[in-house]
Amino acid sequence: MSDNTIHMKYQLKFIILSLIGIFLFMTPIQYKGQTNIPVAVLAEELQVFLGHGATLLVLLLISISAIGSLVITITKKNQIPEDTLLGRLFNVGPVWLTIRLIGMIIAIITYFELGWGAIYNGENGGMLLSDDGLLSFLLTVFLFAGLLLPLLLNFGLMELIGSLFTKIMRPLFKLPGRSTVDNLTSWFGDGTVGVLLTNQQYEQGYYTKREAAVIGTTFSVVSITFTISIIQQVDLMNMFLPLYGTIFVAGLVAALIMPRIPPLSRIPDELYQEQSEQLDESIPKGYNVFSWGYKQAVERAKESPGVMGYLKLATKNVLDMWIGVLPIVMAVGTIGLVVANTTPVFSWLGVPFVPLLELMQIPEAKAASETIFIGFTDMFLPALLIESVASDMTRFVIAALSVVQLIYLSEVGGVLLASNVPINFKRLIIIFLLRTLITLPVIVAMAHIIF
Repeated sequence: MSDNTIHMKYQLKFIILSLIGIFLFMTPIQYKGQTNIPVAVLAEELQVFLGHGATLLVLLLISISAIGSLVITITKKNQIPEDTLLGRLFNVGPVWLTIRLIGMIIAIITYFELGWGAIYNGENGGMLLSDDGLLSFLLTVFLFAGLLLPLLLNFGLMELIGSLFTKIMRPLFKLPGRSTVDNLTSWFGDGTVGVLLTNQQYEQGYYTKREAAVIGTTFSVVSITFTISIIQQVDLMNMFLPLYGTIFVAGLVAALIMPRIPPLSRIPDELYQEQSEQLDESIPKGYNVFSWGYKQAVERAKESPGVMGYLKLATKNVLDMWIGVLPIVMAVGTIGLVVANTTPVFSWLGVPFVPLLELMQIPEAKAASETIFIGFTDMFLPALLIESVASDMTRFVIAALSVVQLIYLSEVGGVLLASNVPINFKRLIIIFLLRTLITLPVIVAMAHIIF
């Protein structure tokens, strides 16, 4: 086989597999009257096919995660190296072990409807663990994301995109050009998939700690589909374009500011564990951004794994997500929802915002203030609480704010905490508050212009 034939083989490998990845993760399609991406459609259809089996499988995986971690901790976890599959899945510290055990207990209580009803009812644990609940969807989306993400990551697309967008992403957001793929994946598909993509790039040495944290908390945006659901809930579909435009402007302002201020700006530009630098965005003499990106992409395709290597990597991805993320979302999400739905904590937290909202001339400021912090537990809760408010402007502001706050424990926040991205609970709260303070004035200003 000639050198030209071999080179063409790797070019076709890059082009064909990357195009498949783009179609699956980044191409909006119409399905059953809604805009979605193919990988999310596959996940939803599998969820429907599995029915109650999905809920039972989630319970089983959460239990395996907790019991496996407990067994390895009791039997001296040092005997299980972290670079082995068992070590990677179950060798965790005391904090994560505790959360996994809590997740298992809450999952059992919810599945069998034991004890305190506030834990398992349909507004709390039952919203997460049910046949059509969040965890059943995460089960299936993690399966397809884990199996198919290598098409985006391992065959050259990231190298080409990185080269093309470096001159935009670096000066504006202090991020590598390849992070554009993460952003588009979240925007068209699902924020959790964006977080998973970011985490894998970070673990492979393509992002530093700071870059991974910025992308995960600033660009793992809510999908168009979920945004439409929120807008429908507050009965403002007739204002979709101005509302979505407001969300875009406010999100852009936050994306420009957040990487430049603490806590994100203080996270060091260090690589994950013992990883060596994988990313060099300089363009050698004699190349432009496209020709250099294309050359790197073909080289990446040449180095990519074969079929067995691909299947091994994909299987590891799926197990990582199932064992590591599901119990965290179950534990943290349910506790957050119980606090939000059974206590006045979030109403109290919103009290300081009443004078601010009144100063900004937002009608029914007290009702609006009660939703400000509740979005930290679940992004859909503000829309549920504000839907009965008469003022279109107030519903407009809260709907937009709930989307651009971005961090919520029942999904993106829980997945971030379960990942290796350097974001702990304290940082998550601070980032949520900062995003609220930065975006609220922008949204209110836009609302006054529109109304």
